[in-house]
Amino acid sequence: MSDPSSPEPDEQAAARIAAGYAVEGPALELGAVSVGGRPHPGAQVRLPLSVLNRHGLIAGATGTGKTRTLQLMAEQLSAAGVPVVLADLKGDLAGLAEPGQASERITRRAAETGDRWTPTGFPVEYLALGGLGTGVPVRATVSDFGPTLLAKVLGLNATQESSLGLVFHHADEAGLPLLDLADLRALLTWLTRPEGKAELAGLGGLSKATVGVVLRELVALEDLGGDVFFGEPAFDPADLIRTAPDGRGVISAVELPAVADRPALFSTFLMWLLAELFEELPEVGDLEKPKVVFFLDEAHLLFSGASRAFLTAVTQTVRLVRSKGVGVFFVTQQPTDVPSDVLGQLGNRVQHALRAFTPEDADALRKTVRTFPAGDVYDDVAALLTSLGTGEAAVTVLSERGAPTPLAWTVLRAPRASMGTVAPDAMAAAVAASPLQPRYGTAVDRESARELLAARLAPPAPPGPPREAAREEPARRREEPGEGGVLADVMASPVFRSFARSAASALGRELTRGLFGTRRRRR
Repeated sequence: MSDPSSPEPDEQAAARIAAGYAVEGPALELGAVSVGGRPHPGAQVRLPLSVLNRHGLIAGATGTGKTRTLQLMAEQLSAAGVPVVLADLKGDLAGLAEPGQASERITRRAAETGDRWTPTGFPVEYLALGGLGTGVPVRATVSDFGPTLLAKVLGLNATQESSLGLVFHHADEAGLPLLDLADLRALLTWLTRPEGKAELAGLGGLSKATVGVVLRELVALEDLGGDVFFGEPAFDPADLIRTAPDGRGVISAVELPAVADRPALFSTFLMWLLAELFEELPEVGDLEKPKVVFFLDEAHLLFSGASRAFLTAVTQTVRLVRSKGVGVFFVTQQPTDVPSDVLGQLGNRVQHALRAFTPEDADALRKTVRTFPAGDVYDDVAALLTSLGTGEAAVTVLSERGAPTPLAWTVLRAPRASMGTVAPDAMAAAVAASPLQPRYGTAVDRESARELLAARLAPPAPPGPPREAAREEPARRREEPGEGGVLADVMASPVFRSFARSAASALGRELTRGLFGTRRRRR
């Protein structure tokens, strides 16, 4: 792909490109520059850790090596002490926990890229949405999840999403905890009854047709098993920012094979985790290395059919979360899968091969070519992008001073961990030994909106018989020092504690909902 009329030797061209990737601080070692159809091990492509919060894109057609690139970057981030969150759609990233096996192909790739390859396993935390599959269960309460993300999961239009936001607002003000889908169904049903309609009269009310649509979508989600994702104990995203005892960053692998048929749900759940971190973390500015890096795989699923409100919230989150030390990489097939407002914020690009089999593919290729910086080594970027081999990519990132690096045809290094699945027994043992399992392993069902609304409809209980023998006891306890007395009894009662939780939750949610309408977590 070099210009045959240029007198510059390939080695010098490769060295000139590599000079743009020279890094003084810590960096990810991606691979070697390829010029003239062969890699040059002495010309290295590096991605500075300090610019990873400028986000990035890993794109390419199926089978071109995107998953292995994701694995390579996750391994090196972990080795640098940076926690990683990634989605494991097919279960083949679970092998990050086990050392890889040497082979002729890996030995050859190590020689081509100047890599002293050593088989290495990494600290991996296996998570599973709702406990479906093998992993520590990840749940969210409906109140935490918020109306914007839930509307995306349910496929609601803008009007229905607005009505759902009104329902959440009412639940916040009325002190009705929405913990699971049954709570939301109960509240929607209540608000269509004569007793409930009056509560929304001053806010415009709800259309019965809209409520009917939302209820039908909720039932459909429950029929697909989606109800297990919502409930308590709710996962605290702060548990994603952890390091192992040896200082390496923990890789939180969200195992998704069991929910692969619910793409809108798992992609939106990952966005919820990111949104919660955004709301929780303090501003830190630019760091030497990020606090955590997210890899959002199958990114097109996140944006497909999304409402304007959802896309706006994603764009704002990506724009603002960088100042909190969080890096985000979108992984997808075509760069055009990501909206322009988001794509424009992704400073680091690893572009695997693209295919141009259809007119739509050709149009996407032309658009992609225009997004790369101009260079004089590769004279035909379109031809380069369609001729890249597996494990090769066109790379351009931000240098340490924030300027785009020259386009580099890169032969990527081989991952050092196993590139495959893990035996079910080994994964189950890892989950059982996880420090998160005691906290999240068992679902909890406490009093919430469903029970509170049912109590409103229940007839009042008949008064009980007077308890003569117990009348003197409260007075005696009030007089005795050192005893809690009646006030302590009331405050210690389960009824009072439940009331206090509901009241505090209502106040906290109303005052601290974020960009997606998610509830900020309180320490």
